[in-house]
Amino acid sequence: MFRAVFSLVELIRQYVGLSQIVSEIIAFIMILAVAIIIAWIGHSLFKRYLVRWAAKTKSKLDDAILRNVRAPIFLLAFLFGLYYGLAGIASLQAYAEEFALAFTVGEILVATFLITRITNVLISWYAKESTKRRRKVSNHILFILKKVVQVIVYVFAFLLILAVFRIDLSGVVVGLGVGGIAIALALQNILSDALSAFSLYFDRPFEIGDFIVVGDYAGTVNRIGIKSTRIQLLQGEELVISNKELTTKSVRNFKKLKKRRIKFTVKVTCDTPIEKLKKIPEIIAEIIKKIEMTEFGTVHFRQFGDFSFDFDVVYYIKKGDYTKYLDIQQRINFGILEEFEKEKIDMPYPTQKVFYVNKREAT
Repeated sequence: MFRAVFSLVELIRQYVGLSQIVSEIIAFIMILAVAIIIAWIGHSLFKRYLVRWAAKTKSKLDDAILRNVRAPIFLLAFLFGLYYGLAGIASLQAYAEEFALAFTVGEILVATFLITRITNVLISWYAKESTKRRRKVSNHILFILKKVVQVIVYVFAFLLILAVFRIDLSGVVVGLGVGGIAIALALQNILSDALSAFSLYFDRPFEIGDFIVVGDYAGTVNRIGIKSTRIQLLQGEELVISNKELTTKSVRNFKKLKKRRIKFTVKVTCDTPIEKLKKIPEIIAEIIKKIEMTEFGTVHFRQFGDFSFDFDVVYYIKKGDYTKYLDIQQRINFGILEEFEKEKIDMPYPTQKVFYVNKREAT
């Protein structure tokens, strides 16, 4: 490439009859103009064909990526033209190595800018897709995620620039390692909560709006932050719990409950006739089957209690809503009471029979 530049300078000097310095300046202007024209043509092709093609696709991701890569590519072409144009000026050959370093640094900076813009587009696209799927996304965590990715890219770019200038990276790496350890120890709890927040975000054991149970607390998730999560408890107050604690405890998520299994016991008095005992499973089964969104399971005479005969009842609700479960259970309870009243089946209460023995009569 450099030989072609020098050949262009010689051609201008021989055929036009200009001095060496003027020929070099003209060659520089020509090369820079060609680079700008190529960049402009590439930019126009992007705008006319690729962007229009991307607009026809269902996804908006390709549109956003193309919009963000046009300017960096144009800038990169300009840098190529500037570098190779200056390379043809003989008076600047003494600074050829400095120009090469500057051009390489410029390439690294443009590539860094391009990567950060593409990652931002990808993260924003993921957030929009999650919203379309009715999954609420924490803007807090997305902002932190973007910044973390940018910092990682910038650190790698900084190390590459140091390598270009042939600076020994062993001391820099050791310094970064020691500094990182010191910062990690000083911010141990905060970093632990932050990493736990990312774990909650990507693993998604629960989302904003889900009803969860953590230990002795039950409530609806209001907000997932970078350090803590806020839960609106059933009693009305707000619980602020650290993300680290959430990742180390068992969490029961009732929002993901699609089918609820219900088991309860019905007790009748011990003096209930056997004919009526045999009717009880049929009575309860009919009550449950008449209620919408329920699926009958089983009814069995399970045991002889201390003061009652015990029947175990199992049924299913085809919805995880807790309020709906309470409504259905209430209807079942009323139905059982009404049918037992018709059949004259009594429900027990704790009783004990005490037998008094007169010692005189016994003797």
